[in-house]
Amino acid sequence: MTVADDDAAPVATGVGGLDYILQGGYAANRSHLVEGRPGSGKTTLAMQFLLDGVARGERCLYITLSESKRELVNVAERHGWSLDGIEICELVPPELSLDPRQQQSLVHSSDLELGETVRMAMAEIERKKPQRLVFDSLSEIRLLSQGSLRYRRQVHALRSFLLIQNTTAVLLDDLTAEADDLNLHSLSHAVIRLEQLAPLYGGERRRLRVIKMRGTHFRGGFHDYIIRRGGLTVFPRLVAADHLDEFAEEQCRSGSAELDALVGGGLDRGTSTMLIGPSGVGKSTVAATYVTAALSRGEKALMLSFDETTSVLLRRTRGLGMDLEPHIKAGTLRIEQIDPAEISPGELAAIVQEAVERQGIRMVVIDSLTGYHNALPEESYLLLQMHELLTYLNQQSVLTLLILAQHGMVGQMAANVDLTYLSDTILLFRTFEAEGRLRRAISLVKKRTGGHENTIRELRIDSQGIRVGEPLSSFRGVMTGVPTFEGEQASLLPSRER
Repeated sequence: MTVADDDAAPVATGVGGLDYILQGGYAANRSHLVEGRPGSGKTTLAMQFLLDGVARGERCLYITLSESKRELVNVAERHGWSLDGIEICELVPPELSLDPRQQQSLVHSSDLELGETVRMAMAEIERKKPQRLVFDSLSEIRLLSQGSLRYRRQVHALRSFLLIQNTTAVLLDDLTAEADDLNLHSLSHAVIRLEQLAPLYGGERRRLRVIKMRGTHFRGGFHDYIIRRGGLTVFPRLVAADHLDEFAEEQCRSGSAELDALVGGGLDRGTSTMLIGPSGVGKSTVAATYVTAALSRGEKALMLSFDETTSVLLRRTRGLGMDLEPHIKAGTLRIEQIDPAEISPGELAAIVQEAVERQGIRMVVIDSLTGYHNALPEESYLLLQMHELLTYLNQQSVLTLLILAQHGMVGQMAANVDLTYLSDTILLFRTFEAEGRLRRAISLVKKRTGGHENTIRELRIDSQGIRVGEPLSSFRGVMTGVPTFEGEQASLLPSRER
C-alpha cells in the first residue's frame, strides 16, 4: 500500500490565525477533535471549516445529532453566511426522539439505538463521499454508549471508517464527561480545546489550546480568540523570536533642542522609553510631542489610548498647538481607543502587529500601562507579554513610548507594576514648588544606548506645546517625590501667557 504525497497535507481551517498555529491547518484525511463547553464557539469554528471547503469547490457534509438544520441555518444567518453547498444531515437517535413509534417498549436496549445511529452516519458519509466533514457531536454517541469501553469502540470504528473514506473530519465534543477525554485524545490526530472565561467585570475572554497535533510542530500554549459577526478569529500568541529583523541605527528627535540634549541627542529607534510620574505632570504631552515630530518627518504612528477618549485627546493636543486630525485623515496617524474590560491581550497584540507589518508604523505609544495592566488577569502575564511585545517592536525598528502613572501627587509614589527593567530609557517627571507656583521637572534616569545628561530640567506646557529649560542645579529631594528648588528665580523658565 502506497501513501499519497498529499496524505496528511495541511488543509485550511477557514479560521483566521488558526492555520498559523497549526503550521498550515488540519491534516488531510485525518480526524480532529474540537472540544469545549457549550457557548465556546465549536459550531462556528466547524462552519468556517466547511465554508472554506465550499469556496474551494470541495464536497462538504455536516452531520448533526445535537442541533437541527433550522438552528444551524439561523446561526449562519447571524454571521452573514449562506450554507449553500453544504449538505446537512440530521440524525436523531431513536432513544433521544420523542416519537413513541421510534422507542422500544418491550426491550429498551441501547445497543440497538447506538448501532443504528452509527450505521446511519456511516451510510450518509459513504453516499455523499465528502472531502470535508463535521460530526456534531460525540457527546450524543457517549450518551448512547452508556460506558467508556463501548464509547471508545464506536469512536475508533468511526475514525477508521473516515480514514478509509479519505475525509478530513472535525469531530465536536461538548465535554459533558471529561473523564472520557483521554479516550478521545488518544484516538484523534489532533485535539483543540476551546475555553470561555468569565471575569468578575467586563466581557468574557475566550482562548484555545492545541493539545495535540501528530507530526506537526504546532504553536503550543494558549491563544486568545473572539467570536463576532463574520465568525471566529484567533490571535496567535506573539513570539518575538519569530520576527527577527535588522535595521540601521537612527535617533528620533522631539523637535525640542533642549529635550533632545537631555536624552543624549534623541531617542534611539528600536528601543522602548518609559515616561513615569504622577498624573497631570505632562507625560502624555511629551509623548504627543514625539508623535508630532515623527509625523512631520513623514513617518506613521500608532497611539493606543486606554485612559482618554479620542475626542478628548485630540482637543487637548490641539490646545497645545499640535493638531493631529489632518494626520488621522491622511492615514499617517492611527488612534485606537481601548476598553480594557472588552479587549483580550491577544487581540491588543494583534492590533499592534497588524499596524507595524501592514501599515508601516514606526512609532507606538501605549497610554497608559496602568490601563494595559487592567486588560490582563495577573501581573505576571503582563510582564511576560510586555517582554514579548517590546522585543518584537524593538526588532521591527519601532520606537515605543510607554506611559506609566504613579500613585499620588506628592510624597512617596509607586506604581501598580514595575516594568522599568524592560524599558531601554526612562524619563522621570515630577512637580515642584518655587516662588509660589507649581512647576514641572523632567530628568532622564536610564538610557541603555549611549550617553545622556544626568541633570534635572524644568518642563513648561502651554498653548505653544512644551518648553524645556536649562539644567537646574539647585534641587533637593527629587527622588523622594517632594523636590525642592533652592536656586535663583532667574534660572527658571519665564511665564508666558496662553
